[in-house]
Amino acid sequence: MSLFKKEKVAIYIDGSNTYNKLKKLGLPEEGKRFDFSAFVDHLTGSRQLVSKRYYVGIVRNHDNSEKSEELVKKQQQFLETLRSSGFEVKAGKIMYDGGRIREKGVDVKLAIDLVVGAADNLYDTAIVISSDTDLIPAIKYALNGKKKKVEYVGFAGGPSFGMIKECTAQRLLVKEDLSSFQYLKE
Repeated sequence: MSLFKKEKVAIYIDGSNTYNKLKKLGLPEEGKRFDFSAFVDHLTGSRQLVSKRYYVGIVRNHDNSEKSEELVKKQQQFLETLRSSGFEVKAGKIMYDGGRIREKGVDVKLAIDLVVGAADNLYDTAIVISSDTDLIPAIKYALNGKKKKVEYVGFAGGPSFGMIKECTAQRLLVKEDLSSFQYLKE
């Protein structure tokens, strides 16, 4: 038995936030997909991954159109790929509000899991992939209330300065950092 305990890491991915940031960077490129498992492995490094969670609003066919049906099908296939690679998918709702689409409940679920994970000693370090400053109270609890480390992973060109300020470590990724996490569509 080792005298040194491996640092336990839990990863929390805000799906919509991450999707939009990747899209802004032109990723994944045409004919490719983004490999979230490889990305998580890279972020974890030599530490022990204890949890990887992906939070997303679930698309529904709100207008009975073929386009909506195709979006539902593609999202379900994507989420099944995540689940089959060990992700826990945490579903929120999508509200269709006169042409505007809004996610509901996703950041709350992420914040609660971050707090519960800290309180239950699930992790030593939480890696949060989201630029949503609504998460800051949960991050402060993990840091100050439970003496955990919280790493912010953001994207260059649109970082959250609030998240940078509050977290114990920060990584701002550019397209070149992320390109290697693509693979060809089958």
